[in-house]
Amino acid sequence: MNSRFNLSIGLRWDVNPPPTVTRGPSPYTIEGANNLSTMTLAPEGTPLWRTTWYNLAPRLGGAYLIRKTSGRELVARAGGGVFFDSGQQTGTLGFLGPGISNSLNLGYTNGFPVSFPLTSAQLPSVTAPTPPYPTVLAYPSHLQSPYSLQWNAALEQALGKSQSFSASYIGSHGARLLEWNQIYAQPFNPNFTYVIFLQNAHTSDFNSLQLQYRGRLTNGLTALAAYTLAHSIDYGSHDSAFPYFRGNSDFDVRHSFSSAFSFDVPSHFIHPVARLFLHGWGLDDRFSARTAFPITLNGPLAVDPATGQRTFRGLDLLPGIPIYLYGSNCASILQQLGDLQPGQECPGGRAVNPNAFANPAADQFGNAPRNFVRGFGSWQMDVAVRREFAIYEQLKLQFRAEAFNVFNHPNFGFVSPFFGSPTFGQAVSTLDQSLGTLSSIYQAGGARSLQFALKLVF
Repeated sequence: MNSRFNLSIGLRWDVNPPPTVTRGPSPYTIEGANNLSTMTLAPEGTPLWRTTWYNLAPRLGGAYLIRKTSGRELVARAGGGVFFDSGQQTGTLGFLGPGISNSLNLGYTNGFPVSFPLTSAQLPSVTAPTPPYPTVLAYPSHLQSPYSLQWNAALEQALGKSQSFSASYIGSHGARLLEWNQIYAQPFNPNFTYVIFLQNAHTSDFNSLQLQYRGRLTNGLTALAAYTLAHSIDYGSHDSAFPYFRGNSDFDVRHSFSSAFSFDVPSHFIHPVARLFLHGWGLDDRFSARTAFPITLNGPLAVDPATGQRTFRGLDLLPGIPIYLYGSNCASILQQLGDLQPGQECPGGRAVNPNAFANPAADQFGNAPRNFVRGFGSWQMDVAVRREFAIYEQLKLQFRAEAFNVFNHPNFGFVSPFFGSPTFGQAVSTLDQSLGTLSSIYQAGGARSLQFALKLVF
């Protein structure tokens, strides 16, 4: 717009048809889902939902240079927009339904495993589904793409030529989020067992304050530090068997901090022996810390006889009893309850107190707020020592020795939410074993480990 003010305007058009196939069996949905007793399996090839053609997502952003004094620049930024989700992840779950796949346990023949290759008679075949159907996902024909409204505002202050500090507010509001309702339909319709009904329903909200410092402090030393204060709220984060109550999200981490620095050792050595042993060394360091994730307490699993709705009913919170147990008191109480053997300690020195909760009365939901109990926070430092050897012009060989969780700090992960089990409220695994997706070797929160590497840099 002028020398101080930049403006960015955009419009995105999202078209997200339901997943389908060009060959092979198509996923099934349900017709007449508003009446459990008369609903039927829709014919194969029926679209899971009708494509929406009017998902228009405008975006707007701007930056204004408030002060342009060299080394003291101050910039304000703000932006906002609409962002649609595709719904494809939920849609593809239809391919786990009836009529898509089949399996067969071949077992043993004369005490030996079945040999390969298999004959055509041994191969299981995929046939059209017959009642009673296994779990079916039911998509309404008018299903809409979820969307979020996102906005942010930031101030960035230069601190000399090579350092800066920024403070940002980031917020979002999710709408038309996909709600899952798991129904045990067989008492109403013998053709079905479990049906998961999907619909647009709930909302979510996220607000955060983010602070960041970055800069080059001296020749060879650069640093970065960031802190986030955040709160995430929704009605349900992941499991269709939980009732929908507005509360902390499953991934609601209130405080998180991270920092890093990289240092290249000065290499102005004249003596050839000094250059041989001291040239090209560097040190990298990363530190991260966060507060705990919430724990979703299960309570008894029940099926509503009137609707077939299958849900965990949560727990009642008993007044006047501490929610957490610590140290020797934790071990003593859990040993009295038989949840720990004599001489055992509470993992991490803390546990959720089983005496603070009770199962709710029949046909009632527990009064304990959703996701108000917390697990364990974590912190970890990773360090790397490196050295580069010049080979030719820009071609270099880099040696790295890296230590992950260099202080071997124990980080605890999954806390058992199953009330009545001997491990209720206790950490039953370390953080690296709780995150999933990757091998625990490559996850944060594991025991100290070392890695050595050679890299060609060009």
